[in-house]
Formats: sequence, C-alpha cells, structure tokens
Amino acid sequence: MIPRYTRPEMASIWEPQTRFKIWFEIEAHAADALAEIGVIPKEAAKTIWAKAGDATFDVARIDEIERETKHDVIAFLTHLAEIVGPEARFVHQGMTSSDVLDTCLNVQLTRAADLLISDLDKVLAALKKRAFEHKMTPTIGRSHGIHAEPVTFGLKLAYAYAEFSRARERLLAARKEVATCAISGAVGTFAQIDPRVEEHVAKAMGLVPEPISTQVIPRDRHAMYFATLGVIASSVERLAIEIRHLQRTEVLEAEEFFSEGQKGSSAMPHKRNPVLSENLTGLSRMVRAYAMPAMENVALWHERDISHSSAERMIGPDATVTLDFALMRLAGLIEKLLIYPANMQKNLDRLGGLVHSQRLLIALTQKGASREDAYKYVQRNAMPVWRGEGDFQTLLKKDPDVKKHLSDAEIEEQFDLGYHFKHVDTIFRRVFGES
Repeated sequence: MIPRYTRPEMASIWEPQTRFKIWFEIEAHAADALAEIGVIPKEAAKTIWAKAGDATFDVARIDEIERETKHDVIAFLTHLAEIVGPEARFVHQGMTSSDVLDTCLNVQLTRAADLLISDLDKVLAALKKRAFEHKMTPTIGRSHGIHAEPVTFGLKLAYAYAEFSRARERLLAARKEVATCAISGAVGTFAQIDPRVEEHVAKAMGLVPEPISTQVIPRDRHAMYFATLGVIASSVERLAIEIRHLQRTEVLEAEEFFSEGQKGSSAMPHKRNPVLSENLTGLSRMVRAYAMPAMENVALWHERDISHSSAERMIGPDATVTLDFALMRLAGLIEKLLIYPANMQKNLDRLGGLVHSQRLLIALTQKGASREDAYKYVQRNAMPVWRGEGDFQTLLKKDPDVKKHLSDAEIEEQFDLGYHFKHVDTIFRRVFGES
C-alpha cells in the first residue's frame, strides 16, 4: 500500500492489529463452540475472552516470535498464550492455520467490499446529479473519435451511471461469493473438529460455512472477487478517458476543477492538465493487474500448497486500497467537473451540419430514392463541406438529384437538433427509474 493512494478507513482493514484481532475472534468463537459441545471446559472459553477480548496485541512481539518459529499463526498463538495463560491450551484445538487465515481473509475482503460499495454509491450519486443537470445539454457524439450524431452530455453521464450500477451489482455478488468460513481441519474432513464449530464461527463472523473445503477455501471465489474489482477499474478508466479527451484544448467541452493556487506545469504557467483522470487511468491498470495472480491462485496442488499466500498478502490490501482511492477520486472529479455547453455547441456546429447526414439519407429514401443513390447524393455534398468548401444545407439545395425528392423546406427540416433528443426522457427513465 502506497500512502499517496491510501485512505485510512480501507487501510485499517489490513493493518496487523486488525488482522490479529480477527484471528483472535475466530479462535475465541471456535472455543465457545467447542465448550458448548463439551470438548473443552466452558470456563476456559470464558477465560479466553476475558483475558484477551479487549487486548491490544503486541505486533513487535509476534514478529519476534515468528523470526524464530518461521510460522505466523504459531507466533500469534504463542503470544496469545502469554496473554491468556494456562487456558490457552484449549485454543486452536482441531484447527489448522488455514482455518484462521482463510476465514480472516474473507472477513477482510467482505469489509473491504462494504467500503467499495459505499464508494460506488458516491460515484453513482455524483453521476446522477450531473446527468440530470445536463440532461438536455446538446453535445456531439463521436465514433472513432470523429463527429457522429448529436447526443446530450446528460446521456454521456447516464451511460456511466448505468455501467457503475452494474458494477455495484457485480460487487454485491462477489462479496457474497467470498463471504465463506472454513473451520474444517488439516484437509477439510472435520476429522479433529465438529462441523458445528464451523457453523458457529461463520455466524459470529458474518460469513456462511464453506460447503466443501480442502485445507483452504477454494480460490475460484477470490479470483471472482479480484476480477470484479478489475472490471470496476476498467469502468473507472473508461470514464476517465472520456474526461481526458473532452479536456483537450481543441475540444474543451469539460474540464477538471482547477483550484486556486494549483499549478499545471513546472515549465509552462498556462497549463491546466487532466491530472486526476490520468491518475485514475494508471490506478485502474494496477487494479486490473491484481486480478491475474488471483486467477492463477485457483490452481493449487492437491489439498493445498502455499503458492497463493504471498500473492494474496499483496493483492488483498493493494487492490482494495487502490480501488477505494480511485472511486473516491472519481466521485470528487465528477462532482466538481467544469462543463462548457457553449463549447459543446461550437463543436456541434463545426462541421456545418454534416452531423445530420443520416437524416438526409433517410428522408431521401422515404421519398423514393434508392438507398444507394441517396447515400451517393448525401456523401457527394458532404465531402466538400468536410474539406471546408461550402455549407452542407446550401449544397444540398443546389443538388438537382436531391431536389427531385426534397423541397428546400424538407431539407431544412432535417437539420433540427431537437429531433435527436426526442427519446432522452425514455432513456433516463430506463437508467434512473421514474425519478
């Protein structure tokens, strides 16, 4: 985790103290269940909670023990015994390290998902507000980077809203999929521990029992989780790239907020650069990169090997922290985005009406021209305008083939900008409901 791109609330999920607290809760809840079914004394389970329930674990001490034992869970259990005393012998009975590690990881991932869902809600709120603000603000739609037909800026933001709504649903599904608990022993057979212990721990930790585990929870669940984060990052990048293009000097239809005292370049005082959206592009690349090792972690040897562990120690914190930062940056960017309707109109008019070419094509076919001929008539008048030689509407009115089918008034009718927006309300209802 890089502090520059880290928000405290998400970072705290991955701090050692938080991890050890979760490990303790798993062990203590397991002890409660073991006591309830008569495997260990009930007083021992109570003592474990009483002695360590409110403890602040000594991370340096655990690290010191691990340097000798070369085993993180054993180091923790040794330190826990120093706190609890003799009753610590009843901790971890019938369990394997992965019961603690995997259940903890899934607790952390579900908590991270909850924060990310909250982040998405902020992005969605910002997009909805700005989309309705510019619901009918005309702008040019582009395909291949070239002027196509008119849209509204509200529709551009509605596209993103719909995409991030899907992202939210995917993340909810990924959270549910990864929210499992395994307290099933060395190879998942419950040979040394009763399945009722797993059920108790799962409920206490806000998880559900893993239907069948080996020594570990199956990693396809985690692969789906990190792949979902990668898809969300791709949506972040798509919107960031749109903003970057719209801020180009020769376009300047929208622009990142530029605060008082902000500087864009060490060399050129005039610069106002889209640094936030460029930053989001880079962060999105990193989140997607974390999805690959998660997918490679699915294929472990037999009941388990350790090849997944080192990767997860990095990708768990880094992917969630990075996406958390990116989503909050995106929400702020949209909230403060500067939007320039006058420049949008200027760009709309830049091609002298060529953006209405399809309307002319359709109008000619409806008046009897073949599609092939209609296309030829419209294109031969459009190309000079493309080169800056004349006005599209004027040329069409002088074309004898066009005039055979369309009057001047009918030609003028095809240049009505409002025609393109007659279904905006319908699209908004589909995206936002009846609000």
